[in-house]
Amino acid sequence: MNMGKITFYEEKNFQGRSYECMNDCSDMSSYMSRCQSCRVDSGCFMVYERNNYMGQQFFMRRGEYNDMQSMRSMGMMFDNIRSCRMIPYHRGQFRMKIYERENFGGQSYELMDDCDNIQDRYRMSDCQSCNVMDGHWLMYEQPQYRGRMMYMRPGEYRSFREMMSGQRFMSMRRITDMC
Repeated sequence: MNMGKITFYEEKNFQGRSYECMNDCSDMSSYMSRCQSCRVDSGCFMVYERNNYMGQQFFMRRGEYNDMQSMRSMGMMFDNIRSCRMIPYHRGQFRMKIYERENFGGQSYELMDDCDNIQDRYRMSDCQSCNVMDGHWLMYEQPQYRGRMMYMRPGEYRSFREMMSGQRFMSMRRITDMC
C-alpha cells in the first residue's frame, strides 16, 4: 500500500504555518490561508488551484518545492494550492481507450504506454473522451507532455469539454513510479 505524505507551508522556503496531509484534502482553507511552498516526502499528489479538486491541476512527486516561482518554472500555471489528491500506486498493466469525439465517438485507440503526440502516432487531431480501464494517467493539453494537465483515474470520461471548459489533450503519460 502506498502511503503518501505532503506538507504545505504558508510562506516560501518551508516557513510559516504548515499543514501535513497523508490523503485527499478537498479544502485547505481551514488549515492555511495560502500555500507558497511544499514538500512531498512520499507518494505522488495532484494539487488543484481551487477547492474540491477543481480548476487547473499540477502533478507533484517526491521533492522539495521551495516557492511558487520554482513550481511555475516546472509547468504549474497557478499561484495557490487549494486542494490535493493522493495518487495511489498502481501495480499491473495500464490501459486507456481514447476517442476523437465526446461520448466515445469517432476514431478510437487503446493505449498501454505513454503517447507524446496523438496526432503523430494515431493521426488524431483531437481527443474529447476516454475510458481508463487500468492504472492512473496524466493527460496534457500539448504534445510532449506540456501545458495544462489532468489526472485520470480508472473510469469513463464522456466529455473533456464539459469537465475542463473546452480543454483538449494531445499527449498522455502513465503514472508508473512510486514517486
